[in-house]
Amino acid sequence: MRPISTRTATVAWLALSAITLLSWWLAPGHSGEPAVPSTAVTLAVVVLSAVKGRMIIRYFMEVRVAPRWLRLATDGWLLVLWGAVLAVYLW
Repeated sequence: MRPISTRTATVAWLALSAITLLSWWLAPGHSGEPAVPSTAVTLAVVVLSAVKGRMIIRYFMEVRVAPRWLRLATDGWLLVLWGAVLAVYLW
């Protein structure tokens, strides 16, 4: 098993930081007016959060070099987790 390279870790970290900033930018309430709930914004932030979770698991928990069953299990877990979050929100 080879460890994550410094370049790969830096690119992953930059992507995670960019996704965090994008999620913050999408959030309502930056104009000083009351925040209004938005299903579209919530969906976008949940999808971005799922992408972040997958990147963290793959690159910083070394699952990208793990056996295929573990990669599939973590992807399935993320799908169920974020699917449940969306179901609760949309219900």
